[in-house]
Amino acid sequence: PVPSVSPLPFVPPQAPPRGTPARSGGDLGGRRLREVDLVQSSGSDDPSRTGSTDAIHPTSDGGALHRTMIWGTTVNVQDTMAKFTRFFSNFLNEQGQPKYPRLLTLTHESGESHLDLDCNDLLEADRSLYHQLVRYPQEVITIFDMAIADRYESMFHEAPTVPLQVRTYNLAQVTSMRQLNPEDIDQLVAIRGMVIRTSPIIPDPKEGFFQCAMCKFTAVVPIDNGRIIEPTTCTRCTATRSMTLVHNRCRFADKQMIKLQETPENVPDGQTPQTVLAYAFDELVDNVQPGDRVELTGIYRATTLRLVARQRTVKSVFKTHIDVIHFRKTSSSRLKRDEDADQILDPTVEAAKAEKLKELSQFPDIYDRLVRALAPNIFEFDDVKRGVLCQLFGGVHKQFSDTASGRCRGEIHVLLCGDPGTSKSQLLQYAVNLASRGIYTSGRGSSSVGLTAYVTKDPETKQIVLESGALVLCDGGVCCIDEFDKMSDSTRSVLHEVMEQQTVSVAKAGIICSLNARTSILAAANPQESKWNPQISIVDNIQLPPALLSRFDLIYLILDSPDRNKDRRLARHMVSLYYPDAAGSAARDGVIDRETLAAYISYARKNIHPVLTDEASHDLIAAYVEMRKLGTGRGTVTATPRQLESLIRLAEAHARMRFAKNVEASDVTEAVSLVRAALQQAATDPRTGLVDLDLIT
Repeated sequence: PVPSVSPLPFVPPQAPPRGTPARSGGDLGGRRLREVDLVQSSGSDDPSRTGSTDAIHPTSDGGALHRTMIWGTTVNVQDTMAKFTRFFSNFLNEQGQPKYPRLLTLTHESGESHLDLDCNDLLEADRSLYHQLVRYPQEVITIFDMAIADRYESMFHEAPTVPLQVRTYNLAQVTSMRQLNPEDIDQLVAIRGMVIRTSPIIPDPKEGFFQCAMCKFTAVVPIDNGRIIEPTTCTRCTATRSMTLVHNRCRFADKQMIKLQETPENVPDGQTPQTVLAYAFDELVDNVQPGDRVELTGIYRATTLRLVARQRTVKSVFKTHIDVIHFRKTSSSRLKRDEDADQILDPTVEAAKAEKLKELSQFPDIYDRLVRALAPNIFEFDDVKRGVLCQLFGGVHKQFSDTASGRCRGEIHVLLCGDPGTSKSQLLQYAVNLASRGIYTSGRGSSSVGLTAYVTKDPETKQIVLESGALVLCDGGVCCIDEFDKMSDSTRSVLHEVMEQQTVSVAKAGIICSLNARTSILAAANPQESKWNPQISIVDNIQLPPALLSRFDLIYLILDSPDRNKDRRLARHMVSLYYPDAAGSAARDGVIDRETLAAYISYARKNIHPVLTDEASHDLIAAYVEMRKLGTGRGTVTATPRQLESLIRLAEAHARMRFAKNVEASDVTEAVSLVRAALQQAATDPRTGLVDLDLIT
């Protein structure tokens, strides 16, 4: 730690801070920062003149101009405000235009109360100011807020209706949860993780309202460092110990506890995931939900623990948490959900990105380009990749509340069955890393409560709470289940409701509720005898119940059949992956990179909602009738209404790939070919060679 620059002796604080929020209340926004003189006046030797001053006006009482610092820091209010004002006015974006005045204009037009500050921009423009921000965020962010308020008044000739807040994000260094040390306390940190639990909204007191029991005189007392300084004497009647707290007239702010856990890819070998507690305030409440992968920027705090709740005796061990300043939900290589709202962005930049994606969608071979971009390290399997690509795009959710017809799901479920060593797990890993909410689990290591929801006791409140399982955390994403055939029957039975009704019903420990689980399931299964037996049906090979198999839209068989030419091409492809310039050669071949693919799918899911045309409807009906006709005369079922719904979802997903507003006949043709290719493999009777859907229904 850097030694204090204050000339006064160090005085330990009488009471540690109690984790007051970084922005809510008077801790940052309205308190008087204590400043000290670093240069003593020649005309006075009284040591008491170095003391508390206003945050804006430095101490100078007749002598030379004194340079003042906020107590315990190297922050000078005037210098910091001047540096930030200069950065705010002069920093240019990629187009050579002032970046932050434009963002402030957008904030004014949208009525927002915050301005997002990219710390990489601050580091590029003023390194010393950036390091001051990281070391002393509680003081520096307060100065930023004052500078933004002054700038707002000068630009729009009016005071902001609500106090403007600067939210910092994108620090140069992201700290691992395991590397948070005592030296990081009261500093600005950034961590990444997955939200596993959010608490209900907690009322956080900001002002205490007191009333005299004798003369009914009232007084409002602000919260200082988490404490309410109760008035001891009434200023009107001078009665002592007569002030009582009136709870319903106190002022409260919103507060929420968020539990963050390390993502699986960041957990060291042989270790269990670490968790960190964070607290969000005011507008940041309910910004994230369980299952979101976020980058959190905030101030690392340490608070004391009481031995007994009703006594003030505290332990010598401190408890740590993070006061949140900014949430950043997604990365560029992952899909964005429809309701994800990032920080305020420049509309011209967003329009330019959207225009590039629209230009890409106009290529006549965009379908093949997207298939080649999906898991380029996996050789061929184009039919399987088409099915997984349709799953990522998804169909359109339909609500029929007007006609009381319920709702129709838009998620597409895909099952991969086949021999070992055929890249099934690799495809699952690629899909889970691309999805906005993706969780990878194995059939043998999963339980029914682990997939749905489980009841636990909250260590803070000691109350019974409901924790979300994998399927609920994947709401709006993809849940990849490997070794699907090795699941127990009790675990597999919970998937019936999730795959069709898209909900999880819970009735345990006095908690009765229905949780949303609108997730697409991508599962992989191996045959019972480790090698696929072509003489028996798919049900006999993988021992899955027909009621569960019928809920999958596409069932692909991936077989490892020897072929000299194919084996040579596969070996050449695998060896080429070990060349150092493998990624560069892929880019030169015109393959869409992963970031562009994620942005393309996210834009389609958010903005493209195709509807069926009359021609497409007739083609769907004709295709379904033709599929049913194949079983006429043999007493077998070759298609069910679930296959018709699958055709509709696949056609909508194919239309989304082209950014089309309507589902056309070509989309129906591709959907029919996908379903027929899957049925031809999965539902073929090995004895007769004919399609018989009774095998999987």
